Amino acid sequence: MVSPGRPSSAVPGPAPVITAFGVAVPEPVSQHHLWDGFFRDHFAGSRLARRVFDSAGVARRHTVVNPITEPPTHWTTAERMSRYAVEAPALGRRAVAAALEAAGLDADAVGMLAVASCTGYDTPGVDIRVASALGLRPDTRRLLVGHMGCYAALPGLGSVTDYVAAHGRPAVLLCAELTTLHLQPPTTDPQQVVTHALFGDAAVAVVVRPGGSPEDGASTTGTTGTTGITGKAEPSLEVVDLASHTDADTGGHMTWRITDLGFRMGLAPEVPEVLAKHVRPVVTELLARNGVAPDSPIGWAVHPGGPRILDTVRDELDLPESALASSREVLSGYGNCSSATVLLVLDHLRGTGGLVPGAHVVALAFGPGLTLWAALLRVPVG
Repeated sequence: MVSPGRPSSAVPGPAPVITAFGVAVPEPVSQHHLWDGFFRDHFAGSRLARRVFDSAGVARRHTVVNPITEPPTHWTTAERMSRYAVEAPALGRRAVAAALEAAGLDADAVGMLAVASCTGYDTPGVDIRVASALGLRPDTRRLLVGHMGCYAALPGLGSVTDYVAAHGRPAVLLCAELTTLHLQPPTTDPQQVVTHALFGDAAVAVVVRPGGSPEDGASTTGTTGTTGITGKAEPSLEVVDLASHTDADTGGHMTWRITDLGFRMGLAPEVPEVLAKHVRPVVTELLARNGVAPDSPIGWAVHPGGPRILDTVRDELDLPESALASSREVLSGYGNCSSATVLLVLDHLRGTGGLVPGAHVVALAFGPGLTLWAALLRVPVG
């Protein structure tokens, strides 16, 4: 019999723990320069497009392909995938190396590497190339979580924590997304305007270790860029439980189609309305089955799919605006980086200083399906 407050999928013993993050991003470019230098002409000076760009909540993004200097508008899908095969493994290697450095972990100690990405395909893929470049053992288990979209970090996290709990060895999750490769030809489609106003590129890796080890109490963040790797002490996060919900009747509201000119996103305006129906029941059940009171100290890492998404979550869960500060900061500084984004928000939240031992964190991410994923995390005590 399952004890009250404990999910039936829980593994006995200490929960696996996220002990380090590594972030790697390409060169930054401001939203203002993107509009003035490219998108103003791309959207033929549309006033609607200008309003969308101004209200997207994005001040800066990072791009492997800057459309101002190297527009991929009419690249074939083959050309975009060739660029992905160069850029994604390099960015992913930097992120994983930073996470391992921050965790103080040797590459040969890693038992599993999971890679989530929906923005490119190549075989041998990012998982094999990163594992080889960093010297992971030949018997390291590898898993590719492909084409799940913005929520993929959380099922990926579930897979690596299951491995850690079952085998007692560290694992790494890498989310590597290069959304800017998929710039579409000029259009008046409002969905494409919204997409091009929001998305950026990033790779984020997390190290997950068995619970009960000395590393549980604090961890570090490794950030790679033009200046190298830096580290700072931040709290670790136990992975307590995960939940998901798919509303298959609304599958057409968010799509990611392969075309001859890259991947084209469909993003219906009804997405926030569908999310509003499901987010409270999913979160309420997740907290209840783990014995967590709704009014207990909780941090929120909400995937910033856009300002309306964040407003919807805030209103449906009766959260103060301050609960979404990390989500809005990430949206402003990185844009929407698909699966990597919720990990960026978690990392930012850890750096705010507000997570005390015993505090719970709820991570939320959304994507095609329409699908909602939630993770319950906790700062270890002692």
